[in-house]
Amino acid sequence: MPTSTESARELALLEHIERDPDVTQASLATQLDVAVGTVNWHLQRLIEKGYVKIKRAERKKLRYIITPEGIALRARLMVDYIEQQFLLYRKTRQRVKEYLASVRQAGYDRIRLIGAGDVADICKLTCIEQNIAIVADGNTPVLEVTGLKVVLHMEEDSHEQ
Repeated sequence: MPTSTESARELALLEHIERDPDVTQASLATQLDVAVGTVNWHLQRLIEKGYVKIKRAERKKLRYIITPEGIALRARLMVDYIEQQFLLYRKTRQRVKEYLASVRQAGYDRIRLIGAGDVADICKLTCIEQNIAIVADGNTPVLEVTGLKVVLHMEEDSHEQ
């Protein structure tokens, strides 16, 4: 069973190939920010499973063709990706709601938010929904976002909830 990273790479490969069947492995590697060997490995798997075919376009050029099975795989991978993103969204919102309940129980109606990106945006929206103000400084609890991880730091005891 492929990992989520492998699935994401295969989805990206299929999308790039669909847009440009004459794309090179080196170009794919650059676009995906991986080694050419990684692209080659994924392409070989897709070819072996019948999702992609190779056609020689010129003496040294190859053309990648996505089969109908490959199109179906791309659709399944896209649905899986979207489901995973919604699951992340729901879990993050639930965790932040729990943190904000702790903040409110401790007598605060504001927090500082440290971090940026999509997960920080989810935190902001949840704060708005829960009527918790976000302030730049002050003696308030802190929601810290690092990547996909959200940690609540309370004034006295800095702990991960």
